[in-house]
Amino acid sequence: MNTQEILDIYSESIIQIETPLASGTGFYLEKHQLILTNSHVVTGLKKVVISSKDLKRCEATVVYDDAKYDLAFIKTDALKVKTPLLLSNEKVHDGNKVVAIGHPYGLNYTATEGIVSKADRLQGELEYIQIDAAINPGNSGGPLLNDKGEVIGVNTFIIQNSNNLGFALPFHYILEALQSFKEINELDIIRCSSCLNLVKELSIKDDYCPKCGVKIDVAKKRREGYKPIGTIKTLESILKDLGKDVALSRRGQRMWQIDIGSSRVEIAYYDNGIIVADASLCRLPHENIEKIYHYILEENTKMDYLQFSINDNAILLSYIIVDSSLEEKNGSVALGRLFSKADIYDDILINNYGACVIKREDT
Repeated sequence: MNTQEILDIYSESIIQIETPLASGTGFYLEKHQLILTNSHVVTGLKKVVISSKDLKRCEATVVYDDAKYDLAFIKTDALKVKTPLLLSNEKVHDGNKVVAIGHPYGLNYTATEGIVSKADRLQGELEYIQIDAAINPGNSGGPLLNDKGEVIGVNTFIIQNSNNLGFALPFHYILEALQSFKEINELDIIRCSSCLNLVKELSIKDDYCPKCGVKIDVAKKRREGYKPIGTIKTLESILKDLGKDVALSRRGQRMWQIDIGSSRVEIAYYDNGIIVADASLCRLPHENIEKIYHYILEENTKMDYLQFSINDNAILLSYIIVDSSLEEKNGSVALGRLFSKADIYDDILINNYGACVIKREDT
């Protein structure tokens, strides 16, 4: 199969994974009812947000975390695919054609092709498939496929500042991990990176491995979970009070996105202390621009907290505040008004003034 055929057939099994600390790719193996990805993508958390072409953003549970092999399994019953991805059982050879699929830099379902530069490149104690297919941040955890569309590895890391030097964990490590996980037949399993035993999370006391006594860092991360602090905690408390699903709204540690009708609200907390909540409403039309200007300027005189602005040709309704001035009370009032008015103004500008609908990708 060529790359386009592989992408068309198997893209429904390619999963986008997000945490407050990272984002990456995973792939669904229907036979095992598991999403596979890298351990460093799930960042030691029990809960992550997943989405795909046929699955809206939802939370899922990390049931296996293996920092040694950099593997993680995510449990979900929400996915059904027409053509399931399968693990290869054929030996990989130098020069084989490969296709890497993932979500680099948030660019969904990006496929790159190349060849196997070396089938068994040793890095530390593990063998990796070295490839020249371009992979970037966000590709981590995605599948490396052969020309039959079978999974031969998990795209795991690149060498920085190199020209397409990527490395994938071979399928035989995946098979070994899946088999070991199946034999234990329990959820919440962690591999100790010292003795390499798989241990049940419930058997871990004070974050130390019950087999060898070495501290397991991922156990502590899973136990503590993600805990926002400071202004981020205040912002998320406001969103929760306003009835928004905070976990599904996160787009990183300092960004949130909420769709309301045909409008989209994006909140960003910048390093300089400025918080900007923008409702991206619509675009300026080619005609009657003067009438729209008059309308939004008049509305600006009537509003507290919020203001209209135009960025390039996008019409925005915004709330801007410095972190030191943000309090839950005033923040709830301001963001509540932004959420309630965004879709209303969007409809007014489109229906009454001929503004143009913004094209958006679902994220």
